[in-house]
This record gives sequence, C-alpha cells and structure tokens, in this order.
Amino acid sequence: MNQREQYKKLIMFLASAVLMTGLTLIFSYVWYRDYVFIDMLLSPFHRGRNYTVIALYVVMLFTFFTVYGGFQAGSQRIFEAMTSQCLAVVCTNVVTYLQLCILGNWLFLTHFGPMVVVTVVDFVVLLIWSLGTRWAYTKLFPPRRLLVVYGKYSPEDLIMKIASREDKYAIQEAVHYEVGFEGIVEKIDEYGNVILMDIPAIIRNKLLKYCFENNIRCYSVPKISDIMIKSASEIHLFDTSLLLSRNMGLTVDQRLLKRALDIVLSLILIVLTAPIMLIVALLVKLYDGGPVFFKQDRLTRNKKVFKVIKFRSMRVQNENAEYVMTRKNDDRITPVGKILRNIHFDELPQLFNILKGDMSFVGPRPECPHLAEEYRQIVPEFDYRLKVKAGLTGFAQVYGKYNTAPYDKLKLDLTYIQNYSFWLDLKLILLTVKVLFHKENTEGIEAWQKTAATKENLEKIGK
Repeated sequence: MNQREQYKKLIMFLASAVLMTGLTLIFSYVWYRDYVFIDMLLSPFHRGRNYTVIALYVVMLFTFFTVYGGFQAGSQRIFEAMTSQCLAVVCTNVVTYLQLCILGNWLFLTHFGPMVVVTVVDFVVLLIWSLGTRWAYTKLFPPRRLLVVYGKYSPEDLIMKIASREDKYAIQEAVHYEVGFEGIVEKIDEYGNVILMDIPAIIRNKLLKYCFENNIRCYSVPKISDIMIKSASEIHLFDTSLLLSRNMGLTVDQRLLKRALDIVLSLILIVLTAPIMLIVALLVKLYDGGPVFFKQDRLTRNKKVFKVIKFRSMRVQNENAEYVMTRKNDDRITPVGKILRNIHFDELPQLFNILKGDMSFVGPRPECPHLAEEYRQIVPEFDYRLKVKAGLTGFAQVYGKYNTAPYDKLKLDLTYIQNYSFWLDLKLILLTVKVLFHKENTEGIEAWQKTAATKENLEKIGK
C-alpha cells in the first residue's frame, strides 16, 4: 500500500481530468447542437466565440468543483461527494446560462431547455463516476491501520469520530504516552500510521521526527498554539528564520472590505427574501398567536452584546426561563419551527443584524453571554473567538456542527481568524449552501447535555 500511496494524487488527478473532459464534451455537444445558430446571428466571429464560451465553462466548472470539494471523491462519503459535485454543476450551468443571456442580448432567454438537459445528463455522469471512483479507491487504498497516542484526556471521543469513517480508517489500538518512547515506536512500526493527541511537546517532537525519518504517516490533533504558529508569517531578514504572529485580528482594510461585502449582500438578500420572510412571519403568527420574532442577547466582537433576531421556532416561554441549547428531538420546537429549522429560514431575520453591523456574514457563531461564561470555565481561551464579529456562517459552522465541543469550536474559529481573507469569506458563503444538505451539521445536543460541552467537562465544573 505504501507504494500505491505515491501514485494516489496522480490517479485522482487523472480520474478528475476524465470527469472534467466528459462534462465539457456534454456541454460542447449541446452548445453546438442547440445554441451555435443563435451565436452565428450575433457575431460573424462565431468560431472564436464558441471556443471562448467553452473555455469559460471549463474555468467555472473547475472553480466550483474546487470550492465545493468535488474532486475529493476518495476522501468523502458517496452522498457528500455527490452533493459537492451536483452543486458545482448546478452553479456552473446556471452561471453559464445567465452569461449567455447577457452576452447574447437575451436571445438565449427562451432556450433554457438544452441547459436543463445538460444538467440532467451531468448528474447521471457524476453518479457513475462517483460510484466507480469510490469502488476503485477502496480497492486500491484500504482503510489505514491507526495507532492513537493520547495523554491527559480520553481518546474515546476522537475514536468514535474516526470510527464513523471505517472506509478510510481502522483504529487498532490506543496507548498512553507514558508507556514510553520505545514502546510507542514499536507499535507505530507495527501499524504504520499514528495519531498524536494531547501529549507533552517533548514526546510529540520526538515522535514527529521519528515518523519523518521513517516515512510514516502521522496525524496530529492541533492545540491552540499550533493553529497560531501554523498561520504565522515567515521572516527571512537574518540567517535564522523567524515566525511572526501579529495577533491583532483583522486589519482596518480587511474590516472595511468585509463590511462592504456585508452591506451589499445583506441588502440584496433582504430584497430577494422579503416575500419569503412575510410568509414565514404569517405562518409563525397563525400557528399559536405568539410573537413572530425571537430576540436574545449574544456576543460579538470585543465582547459587545447585541440582540440577535430570528423567527421564533419554539413554543412561547417565560422570558426569565433558563436558556438551554436545542436538543435532538427537542419537544419545545413547534411543527412550523421544525420546518423552518430544517431549511434554515428561521435565520433569515439575521440579515438585518448584518446590515446594522452587529454581525457579519462570516464569523464565529454568536454565543449567549452566560453560555460563553460557562465555556470559559472549561476553555479559558474561549474569548479568543471575539477578535472578529460574530457570523451567520463561518469556519466552525461549515466544518463543525451545532453540537461541536467548545474547544474544537474555538480551534475552528481561530483557524478562520488567523487565515482570514476576502476569498475565504466568499468560499465559506458558497460552502454554506452545501452544509444545508447535511442534517448532521445542525443536530442539537444530546438529551443529557445542557451545553455543547462534553459530559466529562460538565462533571469537572459540577454540572
């Protein structure tokens, strides 16, 4: 298998190239069959225009596939891979059709049928490609046999997460770092792959170097300091390299650009979704006669408290009632609220929070002040998330879950803050559409939990 590993990227590249070529040929065939006569009416230089249209299609297809992870068929489940690829194809075909309408003086407007055919055929090709690639991938690259090396905290939670991808990983054993370097190395040699958890730096460094020297795949669970170092800038002013962590959040120009995006996008979406919000408001009101909106104190940049606005999805409760996070199968959720939550329409009023400046489109999830205080007792660094405004979506919302533990949520949010860019914001906004299809990303906490903290951590603080 180690020999095959060297060719994995090449194999996946060739498979992706075949897919891209197939999708491009489908579009090209339909373009020449159904659209080229219109293009000939528009320009005597139709041949060059044809090549340009096809080239732009390839660029957009590659861009959307890259953003949505459509080329990662080997590392994703079939449903996740299909979701990524279908979204990429839909976005590409919609943008292409709109582009043709604009460039063609709207002569293409009534000729949308062929693009629908392209999309349907693309879906069939994607299904065949995904199933075939997945089958070949599992045959060529069976699950990796893994050793887990842990320290102060139990590896049970991580093992459960990894076990959910038995097609890729097979945990063989978990050992405490106190068994000693020689004992750990012996087991690493036996299994060929290792995951390093919360172990002392001196031991971790020795194991990392050993794996490097012997070409052994090594996974590390990052600490907060690792995320900071990973995003540091390199300085080569001397013959000794330096890593610079500025630790100042976003710069002024970054905040201005981010705010401009928030204003423009929120205004557009408020106008487009106004009819939907009106219908939702009527449904919420007509169901039980209670208030349409739910307002609650939340934290944003620099610990500023603001009132988040949502459509009410739960039964009317006493204002002084203790806040409890949504649980799985929560009986407080109304029938109307259940639908709103499943399609995320309960979040639409937050567009006004964004327009006002309380929130941003992208940023850490806004937490309740008293809930954040509880998390700080478990993770003292939890306020590091507040170097930027809270967001409607974000790194933790896309790559984590509603019930992600506070420490893991903090690491995801720090990854966003430390690696912020305007393009990252755009990517996360696009990826949010993909998340809507994954129900597990919005699952509530377990029945025994009061917050997203683990049972072990709750016991530590007496909960």
